[in-house]
Amino acid sequence: MKVSGVEIQVVQGDITRQEDMAVIVNAANSSLRGGGGVDGAIHRAAGPELKKESSALAPIGPGQAVITGAYRLPNRYVIHCVGPVYGVHKPEDELLASCYRNALRLAEKQQLDSIAFPAISTGVYGYPMREAAQVMFKTIIEVIPELKHIKKIRIVLFDHPAYELHRQALEACHTE
Repeated sequence: MKVSGVEIQVVQGDITRQEDMAVIVNAANSSLRGGGGVDGAIHRAAGPELKKESSALAPIGPGQAVITGAYRLPNRYVIHCVGPVYGVHKPEDELLASCYRNALRLAEKQQLDSIAFPAISTGVYGYPMREAAQVMFKTIIEVIPELKHIKKIRIVLFDHPAYELHRQALEACHTE
């Protein structure tokens, strides 16, 4: 689907294997030292250099984002975003929107043409996936008019149910 000349894709796959994307986004914790889920997978694939660079930028809070090299990943950069813990960090929707907004602006500042996101905060942070998807797409569509370099935004989901939910959420958001 294209919005103002920017292609938005929803795919099922592995965020660490998005070879054609300039930058991938990590659903990080505030220490930026790796963890479980997407965060652990990205750190394992990138190698120990990522932990060294990213931990020097910590701590960051919910909604904030920082950029590092990608090391052994097939991308140029990794943007680390700390999503809100659902029911703890308030207001959750604004903090989650800030993750997407700040990541897109960091990628734009680096003049990157493509970015891949996971479903931030929907794992151990407990954000209900349907609500999170609505916040994600609403925010991305709002930010697209600011983008001059980014031409492709990809949402990468690990399993089929998450993929299907996000595909439907994008369609619903785009037709509103």
